[in-house]
Amino acid sequence: MASGSRASVPTDSFLTISPDKRGEKAASAVPGDTAAATTLKGTAIPVRSVVASARQVKGKAGLPAAQAEDPGEAAAAAEEEEEPLLPAPEDEVEAQPLPPVCVSRMRGMWRDEKVSLYCDEVLQDCKAEDADEVMGKYLSEKLKLKDKWLGVWKTNPNVFFVKYEEASIPFVGILVEVTCEPYEDSSSCFKVTVSVAEPFSSNIANIPRDLVDEILEELEHSVPLLEVYPVEGQDTDIHDIALALEVVRFFYDFLWRDWDDEESCKDYTALIEERINLWCDIQDGTIPGPIAQRFKKTLEKYKNKRVELIEYQSNIKEDPSAAEAVECWKKYYETVMLCGLLKMWEDLRLRVHGPFFPRILRRRKGKREFGKTITHIVAKVMTTEMIKDLSSDTLLQQHDDLDLALDNCYSGDTVIIFPGEYQAANLALLTDDIIIKGTVDGIVVVESGHMTLENCMLKCEGTGVCVLTGAALTITDSEITGAQGAGVELYPGSIAILERNEIHHCNNLRTSDSSKSTLGGVNMKVLPAPKLKMTNNHIYSNKGYGVSILQPTEQFFIVAEDALNKRAASGDKKDDKMLFKVMQNLNLEMNNNKIEANVKGDIRIVTS
Repeated sequence: MASGSRASVPTDSFLTISPDKRGEKAASAVPGDTAAATTLKGTAIPVRSVVASARQVKGKAGLPAAQAEDPGEAAAAAEEEEEPLLPAPEDEVEAQPLPPVCVSRMRGMWRDEKVSLYCDEVLQDCKAEDADEVMGKYLSEKLKLKDKWLGVWKTNPNVFFVKYEEASIPFVGILVEVTCEPYEDSSSCFKVTVSVAEPFSSNIANIPRDLVDEILEELEHSVPLLEVYPVEGQDTDIHDIALALEVVRFFYDFLWRDWDDEESCKDYTALIEERINLWCDIQDGTIPGPIAQRFKKTLEKYKNKRVELIEYQSNIKEDPSAAEAVECWKKYYETVMLCGLLKMWEDLRLRVHGPFFPRILRRRKGKREFGKTITHIVAKVMTTEMIKDLSSDTLLQQHDDLDLALDNCYSGDTVIIFPGEYQAANLALLTDDIIIKGTVDGIVVVESGHMTLENCMLKCEGTGVCVLTGAALTITDSEITGAQGAGVELYPGSIAILERNEIHHCNNLRTSDSSKSTLGGVNMKVLPAPKLKMTNNHIYSNKGYGVSILQPTEQFFIVAEDALNKRAASGDKKDDKMLFKVMQNLNLEMNNNKIEANVKGDIRIVTS
């Protein structure tokens, strides 16, 4: 923990990679329809003001008001910015869209796999004060696999822009060629040499190529390695490098604390395991969403306050004045208080029983005092046509906000959602049994994060439960029926845990498409393979298969299939061996499930 006296700041801060030393913000994709008034910056070329966007036209030239030397120049610059945009030079080429980066293999790991990776493989029995060195050696070894590769450099927009709207431009991404050279000191490998790759590509279509070249020259073409994300389409070694980078990023973003190497810790890996459990509890919903957000904000606030403290101390050139000393101590005690809160979070007992888990979140409202139930209509505008099928004595409430409707629900209420786009953080806080009806295609679609359904009755009239790539779902003690396709459909790279559920009478879709007619209880799409754990489920009376595994033709287990064809004495024997091989690679865990009376069969590999 930094003290009240002036903190020392490393001259080569890139030699270490803890979050406050990396100086980078979390990056996320830029929506295609967002735009922000942004000013590009540079020195060798004139400063240009543009409207930066994902795929839009170029902007105008002009001096930004922020750089004017006097109020008159600032006013003139402001007037200039209000003028219509000038056409861009015809010879300035628009940047191509960025290629996809490697899918994070960390997302698909179970809790115990993460613990094994960090505690047994990477850190082993190291002490907290040695963690930086150990992580450096781990990353250095992985970088030896390939000395040149393509990646997307994602950096803070303030590297390129004088002013911008942070929500619209969370990062600037440039396609670069990365050169990794051997290093004598493992810590120095955290900066790599990059050059702009062809074709020139960025998440901002109108960013000038010469500005990118100029910024890289200023940086001597050396950027933090952890800001670079390998792109798909390269060899398998690149996937190993991408995983190593994710391992190191996650360690410094969530597992490392600045006080770790300043306090005695007999078993550092045990502390890391507890922090992994904390992160997994947040992801799987054991810690309710709003409480998890409070923790994340506290962690982020601590990091920012600590950076503020170090920067403030480093800017004091002489002995501090009385005012500077007071401000320094103020910032110090702010970091101490936030540090204490974070330490409380890491105590498992406090996490469940302490001040961070309000008991109100676990309390059921039950029935209303007057015993009636209400039907909540969620729509921007309500018409009589919407409620024509409801009985005349139905009590109605109309909301244009889904969260508000859920917050007003009591046990037995019904929520009918009409077409529109809604946010629903309160879904994570539901404690009462209610009925939710929609007009959407899927009864539940998990796009990201981890959703948990317990004791739910899902009567599907469209598609069933869909878990998209990178998302996770846990369903326990529930019933899924009536889906036109599969009851549960897992997209590549997703995760699902199914325990004590009934999935029946699915695949009511009338179609001549033979691939869709095979869908039934649970359908898995591979490449990359999803993860499925099924325990004590009853899957029955589905028109397709009980469990179907959809593999692409000519891409999956071709070599294994050829070998099995030569050895197989019969078609059934070949299918049995292929099924065993596929299940091994799918990380499919099935225990005590009852799969019966499905029209096509119980479990089958299906070729698309």
